[in-house]
Amino acid sequence: MSASTITRVLLNNYVPSGSAKISDFQIVQAPAPTKEQLKENEVILRPLYLSVDPYQRNRLSGAKESYIPMYQKGQPISNSLVATVIASTSGEFQEGDLVIDGGGKWETEYVARAGAIKKAPVYPGINPRDYVGVLGMPSFTAYVGMTVVAEPRAGETILVSSASGAVGQMVVQLAKARGLRVVGVAGSDDKIEYLKSIGADAAFNYKTCGNLEEAIKRAAPEGIDIYFDCVGGELLDAALANINEFARIVVCGAITQYNLSSGEEGYGVKNTLNILIKSAKMQGFTIGGYFGTKIQGEFIEHVSKLYGEGKIKYRMSETVGLENGAQAILDLFEGKNVGKSVIKA
Repeated sequence: MSASTITRVLLNNYVPSGSAKISDFQIVQAPAPTKEQLKENEVILRPLYLSVDPYQRNRLSGAKESYIPMYQKGQPISNSLVATVIASTSGEFQEGDLVIDGGGKWETEYVARAGAIKKAPVYPGINPRDYVGVLGMPSFTAYVGMTVVAEPRAGETILVSSASGAVGQMVVQLAKARGLRVVGVAGSDDKIEYLKSIGADAAFNYKTCGNLEEAIKRAAPEGIDIYFDCVGGELLDAALANINEFARIVVCGAITQYNLSSGEEGYGVKNTLNILIKSAKMQGFTIGGYFGTKIQGEFIEHVSKLYGEGKIKYRMSETVGLENGAQAILDLFEGKNVGKSVIKA
């Protein structure tokens, strides 16, 4: 049964630079959608779990040119979520179906086109939250980065930044499964202990380690063959100073640069000459082009099996209540989460 009113999380102000504030969002109440309002092949969805991800910072900026559509003022925040169908005019979906919406609205109930959603596959040991967690977009990003971009070989050393985060913790475990020596970097002692518990051979806290170049040398005295970069900035520079011949630098994100007040504040990477000297390869990628491809099926089958067997761990930070969704975004950019950030609606 549908509620009489719903909660919506809207963008109130664009945030072209600097850090977002709670006032940049609006939490409002609105009339709930009804089945009578549905057109043909539409459904009403009730989100169960919603994903919170670093790339959403770019969508707050209002920039006209970006690889991802911007959020619009007065319109709901959106992102990947898992939901229950509570009403349908589609022959493909029935009430009670568990579905995934890659661009779901941050509303406690909303109308979606049947063609924009898909049924959540059933796997042993997988629960609804896992579809925005261990089987969600960040894990898939880790899988593509490792299997397609990094070209890992057993015995190599990989350095992983933001290693306890949504992407990083999966990279650590996929790398170990492929026989690599793994060095993880994170921002608290608790996160370091977590990295060790999931198989990192070495790990250090970038906030307390002192000189980053030296910290990497201590953790990886024979140099690094792969750097999986989620942060950019100073740590990228320090990693470049420690790469081996034919190293691969996988550019997945640059979270240290997302909240800058101006371009002049951006960190100027100095060790790019090492890419030439070491015959290294530096490649960025975005995950959007891999959805619906063969590799996504391989990812779901491979990771769901390992997770169901208890061979992969996946830590999540859960915020309860969609009305707290804006704060969940802010907490992510302040590094308060450990693992994947999700909202339980």
